[in-house]
Amino acid sequence: MTPASSVTTAGDGFASCFISAPDGLRLHARLYGGPVAAAMPVVCLPGLARTSADFHEIASALAGDATCPRRVVAIDSRGRGRSQYDRDPGNYTLATELADVIAVLTALDIGPAVFIGTSRGGLLTMLMAAARPTLLAGAVLNDIGPAIEAEGLARIKSYVGRLPAPRDFADAAAILRRLGGHQFPGFSDADWQIQAQRTWKTADGGLVLDYDPKLSETLASFDPTQPPPPQWALFDALAGVPVMVIRGANSDILAAETLAAMAARRPDLVRLDVPDQGHAPALRDDATVRAVAAFVQRCRPAAAAGGHPAFS
Repeated sequence: MTPASSVTTAGDGFASCFISAPDGLRLHARLYGGPVAAAMPVVCLPGLARTSADFHEIASALAGDATCPRRVVAIDSRGRGRSQYDRDPGNYTLATELADVIAVLTALDIGPAVFIGTSRGGLLTMLMAAARPTLLAGAVLNDIGPAIEAEGLARIKSYVGRLPAPRDFADAAAILRRLGGHQFPGFSDADWQIQAQRTWKTADGGLVLDYDPKLSETLASFDPTQPPPPQWALFDALAGVPVMVIRGANSDILAAETLAAMAARRPDLVRLDVPDQGHAPALRDDATVRAVAAFVQRCRPAAAAGGHPAFS
């Protein structure tokens, strides 16, 4: 670990690590499992306005596996969670965030690893495959692909940084249920409470968003009549590693047709369709955790696979 990083203890089975980004901004990551775990490490990258807390259940399961415990690093991108907010929202770009991820992995001496990327985190995973292919031994793309649906982007643009201030966490859960209940009809009251506690935080005597509201500027120029062009070259950058794609059955970001095209391009693609969930699947239910764990278990580093990361 480089001098630019520091680790503090935390509850709930993880430690907090703070690392300097290339421009000096302070980044936060959750560390699950011991640094000397022999199994392939896992790196978790959250969505646009989400944090490392979204991976708590799956990270705990992977790190606490009795037969194959592994180190898991879940990163808060700049402006999210416990990472420092950027004074210049123009720095909330995929290129800057990719450099941040590389800085964290370098500081923690991690690589190669299996990446689990939700939404924007999946885009970063594909970018990592293009920029630093030796750092990847496998990729799990959670409800994201090379083509992004304009309908879903318009929905995200409508609420990021614009959610009303809730009175308490019960009110916060009700706000999220009204906003996303049609995509997650199977969510229980407890599920919505978890989502609320991972969307807002307590500060200044009330609840505030657990991300910089200026993240909304990343979507300011998006025009629903001109959806972003597909980025198949990014997906093809994953050709050298095993890939799993998770799709919420009700997703308005990753279309079923796009997933079918991804599978046609990659006959070895492992896919998981999550019923009664939309964008993005919560990665908390037992079936999803088991499926991801089985995929990660089968990934091998390049040295063990004749120079190319592959399934065992």
